[in-house]
Amino acid sequence: MTFHPKERLGAAASRRQFLQLSGLAAISGTALAACGKKRQRATTGDQVVLSRPDRPATLPVFNDLQPIADGLAPEKGGKLKLLNYDEYIGPDVIKAFGEKYGVTVEVTVFNTQQELAAKLRTPGSSFDVCFPTPDYIGRMVQGKLLRPLNRSYLSNLGNAWPQLQDPFYDKGSKYSVPYSTYTTGVGYRADRVSSVPANGYDLLSDTKYKGGVYILKDAREALGMEMLRVGFTDVNTEDANVVKAAGKRLEELTSAVNVKTGISAYQLVPQGQATIHHCWSGDMINAQYYLPEGQEASTLGYWYPSNLVGAVGTDCMAIPASATKPVLAHIFLNYILDNDNALANFSYTGYQPALSIVTPQKMVDDEYVAENLTSAIVTAEHYAKGVQLLQLSADGDALWDDTYSKFEAGAGR
Repeated sequence: MTFHPKERLGAAASRRQFLQLSGLAAISGTALAACGKKRQRATTGDQVVLSRPDRPATLPVFNDLQPIADGLAPEKGGKLKLLNYDEYIGPDVIKAFGEKYGVTVEVTVFNTQQELAAKLRTPGSSFDVCFPTPDYIGRMVQGKLLRPLNRSYLSNLGNAWPQLQDPFYDKGSKYSVPYSTYTTGVGYRADRVSSVPANGYDLLSDTKYKGGVYILKDAREALGMEMLRVGFTDVNTEDANVVKAAGKRLEELTSAVNVKTGISAYQLVPQGQATIHHCWSGDMINAQYYLPEGQEASTLGYWYPSNLVGAVGTDCMAIPASATKPVLAHIFLNYILDNDNALANFSYTGYQPALSIVTPQKMVDDEYVAENLTSAIVTAEHYAKGVQLLQLSADGDALWDDTYSKFEAGAGR
């Protein structure tokens, strides 16, 4: 193993710190209305397809925006410009890449996918690599913000899970390659929780933990959790009755356990402020390094459904249309998909690569996670059986946002 992130702060939780999947901006630049108001979808021609595993999307390639040619030499000197979430890539990893290829790797930070798109649209701006989410890639392609990839430069894509070499949201990997993966489950203090029910979501409503329960501050994740909790797996539904029923169950948590919302499980659980925290798997991996001195990782726990039918997701890498170093950008994508480089990056971010080399046992053997946290390691089987929070229509966004806002207005009071 290359190194552990014991001395760093923030880390991968920053990757999603401001990621409110509610209120995604349209690619054309039309801002979405404030929460609670009707959203308007701006178009650039054909309507963006809402891709689903059973309705995969083959994204268009435009005549005026073609892949680069085969066999080109990488650009030399200057800067390779990344557009990424804060602290979502290892400094040592990008430093090593820069030294190998004679460039300085510069990272510009964004907090939300709409901010990512806005930075790509800014006149005169240029970026070589960006990090979109699957639910946003189709919109970015339709807005001509991404350059199609030439897979001849991406030999390491074969290291990824087979499903992500030809993903449903970007058939043929025309515009994207996988970066990291995570599940959404329940983190908890194992030294305070005597037993975990078969339906671990029920920990969030257990009155024994009143005052120490947190739900993710994210409309899609929170409402999706409540749907999964009662066995409803269509977490991209736009049925108002289903969404509002999930919102009602969230509201009931306020009186039952004085539930709070947040995105800092990686700190709150190990430091004892939260006993139960709905969270991303990467947060519990990071939590190992926020434990007070003398406390062992055995005090932490992470529950995810044993049948693997829970929330799962991935983040991606892509090359903006504005890239001034498109050849080197391809080489960078391939570099991050290298097994050794990907694991070195994982040791910093805490969010694992979606590569076949990552197995629960290997992660324990190589000391990335304590044995009691192997449930936080994501496998190709998780991805195959899990459900994903994907792009909604403008009306669907408004329904989910408004329902969650009603709950959040009373949470933690």
